[in-house]
Amino acid sequence: MPENRYIRWFKETTIEDVPLVGGKNASLGEMYRELSLQGIKIPNGFSVTAEAYWQLLKKGDILEKLKATLNGLEISDVGELARRGKAARDLILEAGIPNEIWEEIKIAYAQLCEEYGPDTDVAVRSSATAEDLPTASFAGQQETYLNIRGYPALKAACIRCFASLFTDRAISYRVTHGFDHFKVALSIGIMKMVRSDLASSGVIFTLDTETGFRDVVFITGAYGLGENVVQGQVNPDEFYVFKPTFREGFRPIIRKKVGSKAIKMIYGQGDSKVLTRNVEVPEAERERFCLSEEEVLTLATYALTIETYYSKKFGESRPMDLEWAKDGLTGELFIVQARPETVQSQKRLDVLETYVLEKKSRILVRGSSVGDKIASGKAHIISDISNLPAFRKGEILIADTTTPDWEPIMKTAAAIITNKGGRTCHAAIVSRELGIPAVVGAGNASEVLKDGLELTVSCAEGETGLVYEGILPFRVDSLSLKALKRPRTKIMMNLGNPDEAFGLSQIPNDGIGLARLEFLINSFIGVHPMALVHPEKVKAPEILRKIEGLTRNYASWEAYFVERLAEGVGTIAAAFFPKPVVVRLSDFKTNEYASLLGGSYFELEENNPMIGFRGASRYSDIRYREGFALECRALKKVRDEMGLRNLILMIPFCRTLEEGKKVLAEMERNELVRGENGLQVYVMCEIPNNVLLIDEFSALFDGFSIGSNDLTQLTLGVDRDSELLAAEFDEQDPGVLKMISLAIQGAKRNGRHSGICGQAPSDYPEFAEFLVREKIDSISLNPDSVMKITLKVLEAEKKLASQKESF
Repeated sequence: MPENRYIRWFKETTIEDVPLVGGKNASLGEMYRELSLQGIKIPNGFSVTAEAYWQLLKKGDILEKLKATLNGLEISDVGELARRGKAARDLILEAGIPNEIWEEIKIAYAQLCEEYGPDTDVAVRSSATAEDLPTASFAGQQETYLNIRGYPALKAACIRCFASLFTDRAISYRVTHGFDHFKVALSIGIMKMVRSDLASSGVIFTLDTETGFRDVVFITGAYGLGENVVQGQVNPDEFYVFKPTFREGFRPIIRKKVGSKAIKMIYGQGDSKVLTRNVEVPEAERERFCLSEEEVLTLATYALTIETYYSKKFGESRPMDLEWAKDGLTGELFIVQARPETVQSQKRLDVLETYVLEKKSRILVRGSSVGDKIASGKAHIISDISNLPAFRKGEILIADTTTPDWEPIMKTAAAIITNKGGRTCHAAIVSRELGIPAVVGAGNASEVLKDGLELTVSCAEGETGLVYEGILPFRVDSLSLKALKRPRTKIMMNLGNPDEAFGLSQIPNDGIGLARLEFLINSFIGVHPMALVHPEKVKAPEILRKIEGLTRNYASWEAYFVERLAEGVGTIAAAFFPKPVVVRLSDFKTNEYASLLGGSYFELEENNPMIGFRGASRYSDIRYREGFALECRALKKVRDEMGLRNLILMIPFCRTLEEGKKVLAEMERNELVRGENGLQVYVMCEIPNNVLLIDEFSALFDGFSIGSNDLTQLTLGVDRDSELLAAEFDEQDPGVLKMISLAIQGAKRNGRHSGICGQAPSDYPEFAEFLVREKIDSISLNPDSVMKITLKVLEAEKKLASQKESF
């Protein structure tokens, strides 16, 4: 046992010491002892133990008074909760810290000052003995005090920290989660401050916080001390690192987003009693990432090391919730907190729930979505904590931001909307734990929305959370995955939106059969590629200004295209890794390209763009070759830098064999060589010539994906965009079915993959049956059709087997 009775240094502490020093301090001690040798930087410090807390209650003779104060409390009465909480805190503040405890704290602080310098700055942090458990985090329930220097400030911070065991929010949280107030004690962590006030700080999760996708490290960060990120006062930068290929030595930052980072928390000036303060961040700094790519990868290394260590120690997968800080004086990165993630890791994995909005209306507000649910109710704007008692159960809470003091009413809300905050802010963390949808960082929601307005909050449409006008109908589809068999025919998905990739990957599937590059260019980039290569040809100053704004944070305009496209494709490829992800190269028509920023300067007007200058014909043509080179650079980055070798490339609308050869040669010039590092190149089979020359096309490509929409159009001679001929456009016409059958048989004859990615299998279950009979290798469907068609395919395969057909 240590010589001190009430002090335990981090180097003397292990994770088994939770009853003595609380979850936060026990984890810091474990990491300081065991992971510092593996390169994880942890600031030194010590704990004031739970024994000190019980001694304080005993010396002050206040235990029975505290019990009487909280006896019979109904936490739904916010006013009564506030009155009794204050009374409990006052009892501890009046009791003060007993001398024998304070003497040990003084000696330990003096030792810390010997290591770091006189009156060293420390953080005084609460660590409850029922905190940072795998099933309940207690995050933010008690107080933390930053930039504490000298004995008087330290003593004051310690007693306030002890008293914070009875904050209103902590009382409410314990009641809600079934913890006895008087079986929980509070330890205090006193650790050297990391000078992130001069740099940046933030939060790390070793999974995706919204979907529970386990294969990413999710990092958020902003300038200054970390309180603003945790409390949602800023919209932070976000970074995703893909674990599997990162472990193999690649650099897979598959996604990053610049946050507004409008303010930062720094130290108070001089001898001011204001220990910390918020200041505005200069505009130029806001527009830059607060971390370099090397620093992002260093933090990802820390996170994986910690997750691996705790998973091995406890014999089960243990996703982690970490806090990090960068020291602005030394440039070092530190981990200042580690606890188990307590929301996504506790979800059932054998049942898939999908929320589907059945009707849409005017979108009033957008922000970052938290969770994947939908909820409706009346708006209630809370501008100040004093207004909390007026909030009613089932209303939609709208606020600038939330703090832990708001939690008693947050748990009664149907949904939450905040002006500020990112997906690791307080409002996000609490709504996630409560299982209610939230839209955070919505900007001016409290100004646009009005009290009593009926709203529908949808977090079921990807990364962007949407607030609709009115009460809209929605449904919840629930599917048991326990006994679900997989058909022999591969069931893949059509997907264009990376925001939905992590969530959709949880639907049973065999990969992505079609990811449309043009969707990514339109939604992720918005600029014509040639306008980025040749800005001198863009004559409109207003368009150039818009492009300048979009590309501001990138090394060049071309780099903007390459990096953004790589992130979009990389996110999809990572979500379904190691399953195949087939990405179709851009297939805009000339009129669609012209609608992109700067596009009108590079596109000709065509009478019938549907069968005009599109697909393969563009890639080696002088009018688009340099734009195609940008596409190739992005896809090479995904495969070779991110390590996502499950990416298969697909050529659309390839009319002739000669055109196919030219495209492959152009790809090779851009270092995408078929067969190199396992690169497969498919071709769309959507022109009758592809079917008629299936043997010859098989010599050029590794597989075929039948585009039933265009194949129907060109087989029947019907413009698929024509309203007049809509009734004539039939993907189940005998001639079309014959074309598809010939394509499948031709691919099989040549040992090539055959798949289909058109609309028909999603719309017509009987069409899917036809494909099974033809023994197609894969069917790619819209996500909302995957389970329905999977069941239909299983039924068709069973039927074929019973007829004793070879399959």
